[in-house]
Amino acid sequence: MKQNINQILKEVLIKANPSQEEVSSINKFLKELINSFENELKKLKINAKPFVGGSFAKGTMIKKGQYDVDLFIRFDEKYKNEEISRLTERVLKNVKQTKNFSVIHGSRDYFRVNVNSYFFIEIIPVKKVKNPKEAENITDLSYFHVDYINKKLKTEKMLEEVRLAKAFCHAKKCYGAEGYINGFSGYSLELLIIHYKSFLNFVKQVGKIKDKEVIDLEKYYKNKNEIMMNMNSAKITSPIILIDPTYKERNALAALSKETFEHFRGECNKFIKNPTKESFEAKKIDFGRLMQNAKKRKDDFVLIKVETDKQEGDIAGSKLLKFYKHINMEIEKFYKISNKEFEYDGKSSANFLFVGKGEKELILNGPEVNDKKNVVLFKRKHKKVIAKKGRTYAIEKFNKTLKQFIEEWKLINLEKMIGMHIANMDTN
Repeated sequence: MKQNINQILKEVLIKANPSQEEVSSINKFLKELINSFENELKKLKINAKPFVGGSFAKGTMIKKGQYDVDLFIRFDEKYKNEEISRLTERVLKNVKQTKNFSVIHGSRDYFRVNVNSYFFIEIIPVKKVKNPKEAENITDLSYFHVDYINKKLKTEKMLEEVRLAKAFCHAKKCYGAEGYINGFSGYSLELLIIHYKSFLNFVKQVGKIKDKEVIDLEKYYKNKNEIMMNMNSAKITSPIILIDPTYKERNALAALSKETFEHFRGECNKFIKNPTKESFEAKKIDFGRLMQNAKKRKDDFVLIKVETDKQEGDIAGSKLLKFYKHINMEIEKFYKISNKEFEYDGKSSANFLFVGKGEKELILNGPEVNDKKNVVLFKRKHKKVIAKKGRTYAIEKFNKTLKQFIEEWKLINLEKMIGMHIANMDTN
């Protein structure tokens, strides 16, 4: 079994490792871009310096359809927080490689440049801080993160262990701290591999976690109680508390939700029991197959395409997920749902899938028995009314298809949809 796993991991790495040609091409572009930035910053007399961050700088990048590369512009502490994005934009406009950029709005605006079909650059303004406590934005810690990881992950073997962890998390849709994922960031996975020493040990140990796990690589705290007393309670609700070794008051896994963790833990246990190469391949939802299966069981099947008017990425994904949870709650008042799926495209739309059966009868709450006037009105409105424990109830037949229900709900709740930033909703 050990040989089998090792062979699987070897084959996975071949696919997960970026090619030398791709890495060289990105490196070449970055060198030219950094040189252009440095010249422009000097010309404009802006005290700032670019540096490469993220997984590319740390050697932990995995092969994707399109690579994202982080380039930080680190501004001197004299600059105000609100002006560093504006100054970065000014530089971008004057540099030939970055004239066609897009703005990504957030707690601090940053910028994206599509270089070619296989990679893009995200240019992120940050403040140069001497102490992580002085950070005004999480991105201000990026310099410290890169430095720490590069000191700890010194061998190609350890870098490969990280890539395996990232590839596995990506396949299980648990990779990313974004609000619509609530999973493992790249930095947190790097720290977890430093802690567990290997990918295999990582999935084995995570599969065993029952209660809240605390990982403190630099031993900043004596015990769990001290952590609970010293850290912000809102930041330690995650199933794993991973103390950021560069800033002891930060939980690097604060974004990890219980739901995502439980899903991931289950996938870890499945892999240990039955390791396969397919475990590292992201599975697309086969809507056609699910529809056929629903027909066989005589279940209702509905596929909804939902669009938001919010900015693509984390903001759009979070809004769409929130709406998905809301409409799911509405549906489950009237239907027994056997299957449901949320699929976000990373841009402005998502697919919602629901499969289930409607209740044959609905029981509707009526007025109390002693409320004679309203009881009379309630009986006029409903054919079948019963009394139980001092209250009246109406029993209504329910024969709407799931699609009919959603279409009617949509018409009634247009204002609510606008308030939730939903621009369009189509059922198939």
